[in-house]
Amino acid sequence: MTSPQEELLPGTRRALLHRIAVAQSEGRAPSLVAAVVRGGRMVWSGARTSVAGEVPDGDVQYRIGSITKTFTAVLVLRLRDEGLLDLADPLEKHLPGTGVGEVTLLDLLAHRAGLAAETPGPWWERTPGSLRPQLADVLGERPLVHPVGRRFHYSNPGYALLGALVEKLRGAPWEKVLRREVLEPLGLHRTTVDPVAPHAGGWAVHPWADVMRPEPLENLGVMAPAGQLWSTTDDLARFAAFLAAGDDRVLSAESVREMRTPAAPAEAADVADGYAYGLGLELRHQHGRALVGHTGSLPGFLACLTMGLADDVSAVVLANCTSGPAPFTVAADLVRIVAEAEPCLPAPWRPLREAGSAVLDLVGQWYWGTYAFGLRLSADGLLALEALSGKGRRSRFRLDGDGGWVGLEGYYAGEVLTPVRRPDGTVSHLDLGSFVFTRQPYEEGAPVPGGVDAEGWRGIL
Repeated sequence: MTSPQEELLPGTRRALLHRIAVAQSEGRAPSLVAAVVRGGRMVWSGARTSVAGEVPDGDVQYRIGSITKTFTAVLVLRLRDEGLLDLADPLEKHLPGTGVGEVTLLDLLAHRAGLAAETPGPWWERTPGSLRPQLADVLGERPLVHPVGRRFHYSNPGYALLGALVEKLRGAPWEKVLRREVLEPLGLHRTTVDPVAPHAGGWAVHPWADVMRPEPLENLGVMAPAGQLWSTTDDLARFAAFLAAGDDRVLSAESVREMRTPAAPAEAADVADGYAYGLGLELRHQHGRALVGHTGSLPGFLACLTMGLADDVSAVVLANCTSGPAPFTVAADLVRIVAEAEPCLPAPWRPLREAGSAVLDLVGQWYWGTYAFGLRLSADGLLALEALSGKGRRSRFRLDGDGGWVGLEGYYAGEVLTPVRRPDGTVSHLDLGSFVFTRQPYEEGAPVPGGVDAEGWRGIL
């Protein structure tokens, strides 16, 4: 995966190296490795370490914790795309006897099932999975702590249930299904359930002294689908490219786009922090840009994969310490450095090959009441509605088979924009979910709800 470092300018590469050097030093991490992806390829990688002469590279494994959840979500979406399940299905339909069968698969993927955040008993991340051999052991006697579907509440046991679902429908262990259906097709040969040399050791650094001790490395058992995996910056760079564009051997571009769409009710604190959750992916805002990916941590390790899709820049950060550098903050900074220093060049403008008069009749200025809007036909064949004041509802629309245009985003997502024509074929007005758009504000003769005052426009009497 590694590409020539010269793909980024020397000043950009220096800024990236400086950022991870500060993170490793101030975060007191035994080692920290990072990579940047652009155009589907790794364009930079770097590492800092406390051990002279032993700088880790893109082939050294680190534990990635909850980034594992994204891999598990991909497996569930594959099952959906094959028609073996619907995300609206209750868990009981496919995995009976859990005691929480009323939760839907979508609830589990989006952390809105109301399940507890952690397992009962000793901390599952630092104890062997043999202490929790069954799903009942990770759910406990009180698995639900919130009403189902009402709020976002991150749940590790929820992803253990999804892993068990994959095993039930595939008839094979989760790790074997993952390797066969995701890791091998994408070439992620250094992503494994158990560590394979070369790999970093996990360390706890004393909070008040520059000393450290090793953390235990446990197999998580049935909790593995929530956080078991080990990986490398090279492999996660490939995985980031997949999550940005899809790969029909694994999951289509449409399905990975669905993973990146918010699916959980946001809490007030999450809204303030610019945080939302899709299907196995975290959605955040940092430095004024939208970022999608996942963070991960297990005792001894910190990890982050994040993607700035608008800038076509993704970053991976891995460290081998329990606490220290904030991996999301570092990864977001790497995205920002590249996006600001070397912004993407826009694609060349190209005209449509053809556009019929029936569509051209729709473009231009329209009014909803006294609000002015512009309707534009773009080279991708979509209609784009924008408020001319700069404030107001906006959406793009795709032509459907019945002559209407279906909204793709925002308030009008799923709503139909219908051109209404006069007997002579000219456009009278647009109907958008009962909203009437006319060529003039409150145009006489148009079916404006509430009617139009016959005395017309006038000043104050």
